[in-house]
Order: sequence, then structure tokens, then C-alpha cells
Amino acid sequence: MVTTRRSSRISARPVSRTESSEKPTSKATGRKRKAAAVQDEPEAPSTPPPRKRAQGEPATPAVPPPKTPTPAAAGLFAEPTNITKKPRTAAVTRLANPRLTNATLLSPETSRLVTSRDIDNLSPSKAPQAKTTTENLLKEACDYLVKVDPRMKPLVESHHCRVFSPEGLAEKIDPFENLSSGIISQQVSGAAAKSIKAKFLTLFEEQPGIRFPHPSQVAAKSIDELRTAGLSQRKAEYIKGLAEKFVSGELSAQMLHDASDAEVMEKLIAVRGLGKWSVEMFACFGLKRMDVFSLGDLGVQRGMAAFVGRDIAKLKAKGGGKWKYMSEQDMTELSTRFSPYRSLFMWYMWRVEETDISTME
Repeated sequence: MVTTRRSSRISARPVSRTESSEKPTSKATGRKRKAAAVQDEPEAPSTPPPRKRAQGEPATPAVPPPKTPTPAAAGLFAEPTNITKKPRTAAVTRLANPRLTNATLLSPETSRLVTSRDIDNLSPSKAPQAKTTTENLLKEACDYLVKVDPRMKPLVESHHCRVFSPEGLAEKIDPFENLSSGIISQQVSGAAAKSIKAKFLTLFEEQPGIRFPHPSQVAAKSIDELRTAGLSQRKAEYIKGLAEKFVSGELSAQMLHDASDAEVMEKLIAVRGLGKWSVEMFACFGLKRMDVFSLGDLGVQRGMAAFVGRDIAKLKAKGGGKWKYMSEQDMTELSTRFSPYRSLFMWYMWRVEETDISTME
């Protein structure tokens, strides 16, 4: 069921520790490169190819790079296209658990917040002595990675992971919107996905941009109605099917918050239109689960090979198919050492080629 896909290359641009880096950056070129498409099931793109620029016609100004140092498509599960307006939420210190959801989830149907307990609301008798909270989760995870392998130190010092920072964990995540945005974005460019999502919202409200529709609203629409937003037949079926899962209660913000990693994977992969890679990215960057690792991501494989000192250029030239940079067994053995913080380890593997770790070898 899982289709191997190539992840987007990360940028080689240095990122300061204070910079909120959330989407991959790429070097500017004379012509805008079309974003790499990621899909869970093959289908023809629903948008026509862009018009070629005539000779002498001025080039379109380069769009500033987005902010996530993850594959472009992965970021769609963490931060869907900025159509719906959401107020910034002040960080509230809550209990955290690397093996559960740490995101602040918004119930898609009722807008009820689903979170772990606020640390300030716990009675002294019930509060744990050693508290892992949203305030210190990232630091504990970084310290653990460096303790397991000192070569992680320059990576940790060079790149601040906002995804699991107190601010990142305070962001309200609507799981239905995130998953729907991921489906909309399959096999199309970022600009096309944004346009389709904008049209999708107009199907449900007179003044679009206020909020994403409830699952019950989407489930009530026919496939033909959903397709008027620019969705392909399959994508319309996928999003309607996803909405029906939330309406029936088979999926809910509470379940996604409380379930184990294995249960989340099993439930979401059973939904048409969501493959294993998509679910892994959503669990990591949407639910903010700390122990997710994607063996099928080529960018992670390449970063891990560079991390252990392999010659990436030689391996690329030699070929070798799916596991040309590192075998599945080697990836599993190396990543297991960093559990229960493999999500953060994976995040750093996307950044490893930007940082000189030779002094740590």
C-alpha cells in the first residue's frame, strides 16, 4: 500500500537559532522550479501546467521561501495553507509526553480544545516531581540526542526546532483541516493547492477565510459539488470519506490525542487517500508526537548517510535503487538509539548536510 516517494531537498542556507524555520528553503534560480509533488495514490494532477514565459517577458519575482525545514509536503500537515485565520495562542505550560500527542488540538466539529493538563491546575499532591512539560520538552529531547551521540551537538546548536518549542506546541491544530489540506496538496504545486483550498472554503460560507468547514458540512456535500472547487474525483472522494470518519466518531481529536502511536497509524492509514508517509508526517508535525520515524523518506535516508560519514556524491552516482544511501536495517538500528525522540532526530537529519559535524567525528 505504501508508495516510496522522494522528499523535497532541504536548503543549504544557514538558519539562525532564533529563526522560526518551518518549511524548506531552496536556492533561487533563473526559473522557478515546480515544487516536488507527493502522493499517496497515483492520479493525474488536477491543474493545468503553468504557461511558459515568452522571450523578453520579465520573470515573476521570486517568492520568499516558506519557513519549515521539513519536506515541503510534510509542512502541509503542520501548517496548512494560510487561508483560515487563527489567533495566535499564548504558550501555556502543560504536561508533555514524548509517546503521546503534545499538540493543542481543536475538535473539528465543536471547536473544543483537547490538550493535556495545565501544570498550574494540578494539585501539589498529584503533580509529578520530575515534570516533562511543553516548556522543557524540546530541551530534554535535545539533551538526550546529544547524550546518545555527541555528533548531534553542532546540529542542535545550529538549528532551533520550532515545531516542538513551547510556541509550536501552543498552536491550535484542527486535525480534519490538516489532513484535508494534505490531500488537497497531493500532486499539485503549493500555489495550486492554495487556490483549490480557497475555492473549497467558498463552498461552505459566504465570507470564506474565517474557519475551515466542520466535517458534517463536508460530508453533506455531493462529490460533484466538492469537485467544483477544483478537486479531482479521487480527492473529492478522499475528503468526503475523511469527513464521514470524523462525523461517525471513528476519528476524533480526543482519540488522536490519547491513542498510542501504533493506534494513530492504524486508524489513519485505513482512510482512503492517506498513505503511511502522509500519516507519519501528520503524526510528527501535526500532532507533535516525538517518537515518529519515516524509513520511507529519501531525504532522511540521505541525511543519515551523511551523518555517519558516507560519501553522498559517490553513492548517488553509483545508483542502487530505493536504499542507495543507507539500508533499511541500518536506518532502523541507528534511529532506534534516539527513541523516544526519533521525530526530533528525523528533523535534524533533514538539516544535517547544512552543518559541519566533522569536528565531532
